[in-house]
Amino acid sequence: MTLIKSISGIRGTIGGNAGDGLTPADIVKYTAAYGRWVIETTRNRKVVIGRDARISGQMVNHLVTGTLMGLGISVTDLGLSTTPTVEIAVPDEQAGGGIIITASHNPKQWNALKLLNFKGEFINDDEGKRVLELAEDTNWQFAGVDNLGKVTNDDSYLRKHIDKILALPLIDITAIKAADFKVVIDCVNSTGGIFLPPLLNALGVTQIEELYCVPNGDFPHEPEPLPENLTAISAKVLEVKADLGIVVDPDVDRLCFVNEDGSMFGEEYTLVAIADYILQHTPGNTVSNLSSTRALRDVTGNHGGTYEASAVGEVNVVTKMKAVNAVIGGEGNGGIIYPELHYGRDALVGIALFLSHLAKSKKTISALRQAYPAYYISKNKITLKEGMDIDGLLKKVEAKYQQQPYSTIDGLKIEFGKKWVHLRKSNTEPVIRIYTESDSMQSADELAQNIIDDIQNYPGN
Repeated sequence: MTLIKSISGIRGTIGGNAGDGLTPADIVKYTAAYGRWVIETTRNRKVVIGRDARISGQMVNHLVTGTLMGLGISVTDLGLSTTPTVEIAVPDEQAGGGIIITASHNPKQWNALKLLNFKGEFINDDEGKRVLELAEDTNWQFAGVDNLGKVTNDDSYLRKHIDKILALPLIDITAIKAADFKVVIDCVNSTGGIFLPPLLNALGVTQIEELYCVPNGDFPHEPEPLPENLTAISAKVLEVKADLGIVVDPDVDRLCFVNEDGSMFGEEYTLVAIADYILQHTPGNTVSNLSSTRALRDVTGNHGGTYEASAVGEVNVVTKMKAVNAVIGGEGNGGIIYPELHYGRDALVGIALFLSHLAKSKKTISALRQAYPAYYISKNKITLKEGMDIDGLLKKVEAKYQQQPYSTIDGLKIEFGKKWVHLRKSNTEPVIRIYTESDSMQSADELAQNIIDDIQNYPGN
């Protein structure tokens, strides 16, 4: 059993002993801490909640709702929803915060509490530490019977979210309708199955083949939208001669596409293509995290903008986007953050922007992909001895390559022309994760092996 307490939320496997997994006791403990934090920081006694379709969601929802009510906090429950929809609802409802009950791309045995501030954005490092501090303070004060919170069920935000997307100036419904796309969607039997068909219909897409769109939490494949998990939609796109495939994760904040020939567009290139479209119409800056493809930097430069890199994590990307006034940003895992709508990863707005771009380009999706610089990312890790001074090892690597451009804002990233390596230590095990990118997979793998050799050759390892 696993329980991970991070700054942006609480994630774990369902069941087991309290403190070892995400048990009812842990759900109550951390929900109460978050509720106390909301009251402490906003004096607002209203919280929005929503959940994906995973099997444990209803159980977790009941515990979260009851705990918040017990603190005197009223709950607006969106029911089966998406992460970006809850993010939009929090400020619209003038709530003090929001909780999204989802473990995102993790398998079905996982669930989590994703915690939002009153802006509908993930809480930051200081806020997260305060929540964790409150969780260890057992001097809880709950409301009396006359001051319990109330629950309002609200299923209107599916339509509200879609309407906000349709109102964006860069969403070209006329062009999408004229393109008459035939699409296949894979929603991994979660809430994308509720949201994607209405969105596509509203955009003028009428030819939709649905795969795994029953929101019962019975994931038919590993829910992370990686190529090895997407063989069924790849085959279906070819079978029905679709123009493209669209894949989202269980809480609909990650997005990837399948080309008309069944090949992958590439999760890393979801943001690149959408940024290209945005920058054609809205000149400005872009942001992604340090482990994302440099193709975004190339595209941004081609449009006269400036690219900036942030530490890994959505809250870090958002912070950097605000600092540089970025017009588009996100992460290479298919996470699109379009501040014109809101500061959160949103697959729904990503779909609308991408289809607008594809329709107006008058290209096939594979031809559109070929229009962007070709880079390849290799992902590796090295396991070290228990007790090893990992920070010291990273310092040694830094010293060896100090003549190269490098960053230490999140582990160590070193650039070698158009190649780079990013080393990040795990917070839970003696592991260094090594990400490399180059213009061929062979070159990326060779760079990774060179760095691994460096680490293994240091004394004591």
